[in-house]
Amino acid sequence: MTLAATAAEAARRFPDAVAIEAAGGWTLSFGLLDRLADEVAVALAEDHGVTEGDLVTLLLPSTPEYVVAYVALARLGAVTAGVNPRYTAPERSAVLAVAQPALVVATADLQADVTTTAPILTVDIADDPDSILAALRAGTAGRALRPLPDPADPERLVAVVFTSGTTGTPKGAMFGQRELAAITRADLGDRADQWGGGAPMIAATQFAHVGFMTKLPWYLQLGCRTILLDRWRAADVLRLIEEHRIPSVGGIAPHVALMLRDPTFDQRDLSCVQTIVMGGAFSPPELVREARRRFGAAYSIRYSSTESGGVGTATAFDADDDEALFTVGRPRGGVEIEIRDDDDRPVPAGDVGELCLRSPTMMRGYWRDPEATAATIRHGWLHSGDLARIDDRGLVRLAGRKKEMFIRGGYNIYPVEIEAVLRDHPAVLDVAVVPRPDAVMGEIGVAVVVPRPGHAAPTLEDLRSFAADRLAHHKLPEAVRVIDALPETAMQKVDRATLTHHEASAAAAADGNR
Repeated sequence: MTLAATAAEAARRFPDAVAIEAAGGWTLSFGLLDRLADEVAVALAEDHGVTEGDLVTLLLPSTPEYVVAYVALARLGAVTAGVNPRYTAPERSAVLAVAQPALVVATADLQADVTTTAPILTVDIADDPDSILAALRAGTAGRALRPLPDPADPERLVAVVFTSGTTGTPKGAMFGQRELAAITRADLGDRADQWGGGAPMIAATQFAHVGFMTKLPWYLQLGCRTILLDRWRAADVLRLIEEHRIPSVGGIAPHVALMLRDPTFDQRDLSCVQTIVMGGAFSPPELVREARRRFGAAYSIRYSSTESGGVGTATAFDADDDEALFTVGRPRGGVEIEIRDDDDRPVPAGDVGELCLRSPTMMRGYWRDPEATAATIRHGWLHSGDLARIDDRGLVRLAGRKKEMFIRGGYNIYPVEIEAVLRDHPAVLDVAVVPRPDAVMGEIGVAVVVPRPGHAAPTLEDLRSFAADRLAHHKLPEAVRVIDALPETAMQKVDRATLTHHEASAAAAADGNR
């Protein structure tokens, strides 16, 4: 079933149930969501010329307006591309330059200082359900939407999800009705034909993220109440979990770390939480241990990417410690995995190579970028850019990004492997290992450390001694830098480029002073 049809069926089955709870506390029902989407679709088609196949970008925060506009555009057979509101104006402009949209729907603040030749439709953010896109919908009463030639066509493109634009040219992963249906089947599993019964959930990532853009159909199908936030704050999320008795906590590993550090954590009744599902960033072993103990819940690490449609591997909820703490689990249903070398050949079992996936959920290519598509999807396999190996139990163990790997004295160094060990140090809250140019070794590893509150910052000797029994000598860090927090990209991943640039600059300055 298509996104547009799923929204209509959800409205028919549970019209008065809450689909969205806005950050202000007011709610939007499934029935009203469906009606407003119809009215917006009429206005976009008749008054703004949006037609089948047009790409429309949404420069909107994660509010009910975004959801209504997305469903409305699906009704028109148009393509929706969200732009992360956390991007800077130059980054938003870069996305629009690649997207080349027929129309931009934006709030006044997010379109400020943005450069684009596309027409911009400025909208306001509502403070009640009847005000959602009210100016746009004015005069649509009684005007019917013209039917599409084949609204159920599985090849119809629905969404373009842009990857982080902080380095290089942003790329838009394309998903059609076929891929969205496959993602729904993969995520719901034996509930794929179920309607209703979904538990309330907190929107932990921006709507422009793959986690919302490709999964909205199954949120609608299960009748989930999606609770929105003005901004993610640990105290607010813990309060909402307790109030709504939310059984599953989703997001990225830093979210869990922040919740566990919140001073109100131990005063709250969080017994409703049964499962913790974290994707995006790697979950450090100590974090998994602490979260399982203090929440009293099972923890699953999900490895995926924008290009994979948010579906990849997972650790089992009942996994033993080796799987749960040090791997990203096994392929999920319908996902095939191979580890390949630089010549695109499978590597021997247990060797490190590039993690490649093949699945019906993966993107069909990059928007307006055939060269990048050909480089990423080869012979039907999606090349992730991540380094990994598969152990003798079939578990996937990440070794870092291909572009993050550095070479010390002829040895390949994989930062993720080292970070997983250093995070077990009792004085380390978080750590990233990045290269620093070195006249003798070519590159050396620098441990950029965030100390754990209440502990003295670890010294280089502390870290090397701690890791000596688990890492070969050439993998041990050779410098340490202590900071208050690791920098993040707009996609809430560690900004390794900034850290690496700092080390390169420091090395150059040191050379200049000799």
